[in-house]
Amino acid sequence: MLAPDADELPDLTVYRGLFESAFGRGTIFRSILRVFGGLAIRRKETHNVRVGLSQNVRMEQRLVQSPQMIQAMQILQLSAMDLQERVEQELLENPFLEEAEGTQGEDGPEENAEPAERRDEEPTALDGIIEIFERYERDFGEGTRQRTGGEDVDRKLEAMQNTPATYHSIGDSILEQIALIELDDRQHDIAEFLVYSLDPRGYLIEPLADLLPSCEVRGVTVEELQEVLEKLRHATHPGLGARDLRECLLLQLGPYDVQNPLVRTLIESHLEDITTNRIPRIARTTGHSIEEINQAIEEMRTLDPIPGREYGQSSAETIHPDVIVEEVDGKFEVRLTREGVPHLLVSPSHTRLLREAAKGDGVRKWIKQRLESARWFIDALEQRQSTLLRISIAIFERQQEFLNRGIKGLQPLRMIEIAEVSGVHISTVSRAVAGKYIQTPHGILALRSFFSGGTAKATGGMASQASIKQRIKELVDKEDAHTPLSDDRLADMLKEKDGISIARRTVTKYRKALAIPSSSQRRQF
Repeated sequence: MLAPDADELPDLTVYRGLFESAFGRGTIFRSILRVFGGLAIRRKETHNVRVGLSQNVRMEQRLVQSPQMIQAMQILQLSAMDLQERVEQELLENPFLEEAEGTQGEDGPEENAEPAERRDEEPTALDGIIEIFERYERDFGEGTRQRTGGEDVDRKLEAMQNTPATYHSIGDSILEQIALIELDDRQHDIAEFLVYSLDPRGYLIEPLADLLPSCEVRGVTVEELQEVLEKLRHATHPGLGARDLRECLLLQLGPYDVQNPLVRTLIESHLEDITTNRIPRIARTTGHSIEEINQAIEEMRTLDPIPGREYGQSSAETIHPDVIVEEVDGKFEVRLTREGVPHLLVSPSHTRLLREAAKGDGVRKWIKQRLESARWFIDALEQRQSTLLRISIAIFERQQEFLNRGIKGLQPLRMIEIAEVSGVHISTVSRAVAGKYIQTPHGILALRSFFSGGTAKATGGMASQASIKQRIKELVDKEDAHTPLSDDRLADMLKEKDGISIARRTVTKYRKALAIPSSSQRRQF
């Protein structure tokens, strides 16, 4: 049964008696009352709605991020290398953005300055248009931005010389090594398949039989794979293509002329005991003395557990510091590096173009958009430099002890403290220090590393986590190798000598973070 429309619904009181006599006061009667009652309320509300336009005043706080704010935040969190790429990209895309060249400073004359009479000559509109077309032809004619001049060429050459070498995988490197091996075309294809099946360590973790389905050489057999693999091992490394560490070490015993039979026994049966430093257990099992076992372990160390290490080449990460702290006249000064952040300016050619462009023309609109983009980018760069310098100064006003004593003098510091002093939001501090490095008298460090928690000392003051880790490392370096310090003993020594009270589990956590083995593994027998 369809319910009647709200506008056609009669008065409920008229039919209440009929419903009650027909259905009684049971469940059906109450359900009907609820349905008709709800429709009546809807009819009343509908008739009370006012149709038309109205104005309402409401106060609320909302954070609206403009395109300029988003651009400024993105540029702030760029590292020096990423910022350099971003600047080059903007110079390529925006014809009204130029890099100032040939300056000797703010007050010095320009080296490439034109004569006064030439500067006084106002360019015509045609000159301005030709200049833009010539610049685009110069920048994009070969698909890349080009510059002329000896200084620019030298700068490019220096950048190329300082660029990390191109990454070569282990497969690429081994194929270059085996170019002179006598292999026919079929064997060469098999060798190429095998070297690209190696993991970064130089291992073939899958059996040769399991590799057959993925080999594109038609009709290849396990025997052929094994034959080519043996030739690869003979030409490169005897442990290449091993399935695990045990096989890798065993494959090297013959080629490297390791004659001690105890070495083979240790590799075959006691590798796990060696890694956990259970030397007495090995002595009891093999019947050899601890001195003999230590001598055999020293012979094992002449073997290479990672055969692919000498072939795979990883690209080295180049670090360019954004901030420099140096001592000048007995005081430490914080300054920014200009590397990757050239001095940019808006090209003066835009004024004549704007004057000559017709109103309503698309060219005039395009020029204005490019000009606004250039000014926004310059402002974002200046804001990045200003914010980064202000935050860096605030950091080292609180880390003076680090500058004097190194890691041991590092103080606990939170980002909220720097945000309050610098007058910025804590998220701005986080973006500013992300991916940034600083050159200090104690080396190049990440800016984020100067923020860490701390522990109260019994003598007063605080000790940062970094300084505690450094102290643990010093204690381990000075320990007796025959009776190494346990984590409990390290915690006691920190409390006795430095007034730092931390739990044993905290010492264990810091020790593992420093990649220091446990006391049982550090013990020498």
